[in-house]
Amino acid sequence: MDELLRQLGDLALGSIPTLILFVILVLAYRFILYGPLMRIRAERRERTAGAMERSRLAVARADARAQEYAAKLRAARAELFRQREQRVQQWNAERERAVAAARVAAQERVRTAQLALAAQNAEARKEIEAAASELAAQVMGAVLPASKAVESLH
Repeated sequence: MDELLRQLGDLALGSIPTLILFVILVLAYRFILYGPLMRIRAERRERTAGAMERSRLAVARADARAQEYAAKLRAARAELFRQREQRVQQWNAERERAVAAARVAAQERVRTAQLALAAQNAEARKEIEAAASELAAQVMGAVLPASKAVESLH
């Protein structure tokens, strides 16, 4: 058993330089490789997060602009629609005025034509009355001389 303890003691004594070398390697790894690697990783994460934040801001600005453009487009369309409706109303009013003017002109022509017809009618009546009087005189002249001739035969 003493031999076993002595071998264990020699083994422990022989492992001390390995243990010291291991601790030195772990510390060297920590300071030389792991520390800078973690800093670079943190920088990348920060840059990535910054880029992500910048991209989110850019997307938010683009959305705001898109909404602004959409609002302007809606306003422009509404204005065009309003102008179109105004033009249609104006055209309808002009058409109504033209129809009313044509109606008045047509009524005036009808009234003029009625007056002309009434004048022609009166003229025709005068002519008929004059012709009737003349015809009556002719008939009387034709009938009366014949009746005088008939009386002279009797």
